[in-house]
Amino acid sequence: MTVRLANRVNRISVSPTMAVLVEAEKLRARGLDVVDFGPGEPDFPTPAHIKDAAIEALEKNRTKYTATAGITPLREAVCRWHAQQLGSSYEPSESIICVGGKHAIYNAVSALIQEGDEVLIPSPYWVSFPDIVKIAGGEPVFVPTQASAAFGLRAQQLEEAITPRTRMAIVNSPNNPTGAVIPPAEFEKIYEVCRRHDIWLMSDECYSHFTYGSARPYSVASIKESKPHVIIIGSLSKTFAMTGWRLGYALAPKPVIDAMLKVQSQATSNASSISQYAGLAALTGPMDSVPVMLAEYARRRARILAGLSAIPGVFCPEPSGAFYAFPDISAHLVNGSGDSTALARQLLEREHLAVVPGDAFGAPGFLRFSYATSMDRIEEGLRRLERFFASAVAAR
Repeated sequence: MTVRLANRVNRISVSPTMAVLVEAEKLRARGLDVVDFGPGEPDFPTPAHIKDAAIEALEKNRTKYTATAGITPLREAVCRWHAQQLGSSYEPSESIICVGGKHAIYNAVSALIQEGDEVLIPSPYWVSFPDIVKIAGGEPVFVPTQASAAFGLRAQQLEEAITPRTRMAIVNSPNNPTGAVIPPAEFEKIYEVCRRHDIWLMSDECYSHFTYGSARPYSVASIKESKPHVIIIGSLSKTFAMTGWRLGYALAPKPVIDAMLKVQSQATSNASSISQYAGLAALTGPMDSVPVMLAEYARRRARILAGLSAIPGVFCPEPSGAFYAFPDISAHLVNGSGDSTALARQLLEREHLAVVPGDAFGAPGFLRFSYATSMDRIEEGLRRLERFFASAVAAR
C-alpha cells in the first residue's frame, strides 16, 4: 500500500535539536567521548522535595485520570506562584496544565490559528514555533533581530510586520537560542502594539528565572489590564529541573483556556497525575535550588563566552538569560555560504563535539552552545573547538 501522508505532516520536519541528540548518542554507543553542547535542559537533578512528593503520590495511589485541565490544587498553585513571582492576577479557571510548555503552545495555536492566519515570530527562534503554526494551517512571518544588537527585539519591528492577516505574535524572553532578554519597558511597548492592532501576544516564559546581570524575571502579564490580549506559556522544566516530568501550563482569558481544553481533551487528556503532584510540591515548596543553578550557569556562561571570543573569526553576543551561547561563525564557512549545518556535522565527526546549527533557528552562520553541562566538559569542548577552527584555517 502506498503511504499518503497528510499535508500537515509534510509541512513540518523533525525537531533539529532532537536530531543532534540522536547523532551524539550513536557516537557514544560506539564508545566515543562526545562533548555535548546540544541539550536544552538543566544538568541538575530535580530537587529532593519534588521527587519525594512524586513518591508520596505513588504510595497514596494517585495514579488515576485527573481532570483534563489538571488537578485544582495545582491550577491554584500555578496562579498563586505566577502572581507572587511575576506579578500577574489569574484565576484557576484561566489556567490549564499541559504535557510540557510545548504542548501548551500547541494547544493555544491550535485553538486560535487557522488557514491563512499570519503569526509573527522573531528570529532567531525556538525550532518548534514555526512548525506548530504550520500544523495549524497558519503562516509564520519572521521578524529578524541582529547579533550586533544582541538580538534585541523592538516593538517597532513587530509593528512594521503586521498585516490585516496577522493574528498572533510569539515572543520568547529569555530567548532560546540567543539568550536575549527583552527589557520590561520594551516589552510594554510590544504589548501596546499587539493591543492596538488587536492581535494575541503569546509570551513563552520557559526560561523566566534564568537571567544574569541587571536582567530580572519579568512577565508581560504584570501589566495591568493586559489579560484580554495575552497568553502566557510556562514550564516547570527549566526552573525546577523537571524536563522529563513533562509539565507545563498556560494562563489566558477563560474562553481561550476553554478552547485549549477542548483540544487537549481529544489529544492527550490530562498530564501525568504523578507529575502534577510533583509540580504542586515545586510551586508551593522552597526554591533554594534556583539561585544555586543560576550561580553555576553564570560561572559557566563567563567561561564559554571568554573561550568563544578567544577564537579568531568567532563573534558571540553576550546572552542575558537562559543557558545558551549563540556565536556567529560565518567567517569560518566556505565562501560565506552560511551553511552551519555542514560545519556542525564536521564538528561532530572530527572532534566528537555536538552543537546545534543555527539554520535550525532561522540563523545560518551561527551555532548554539548549551552550557548546561559541567565546567570540565566546557573546557574540553572549547579545546576541541579551537583545534577544529585552527586546523580549518591552516588547511585554506
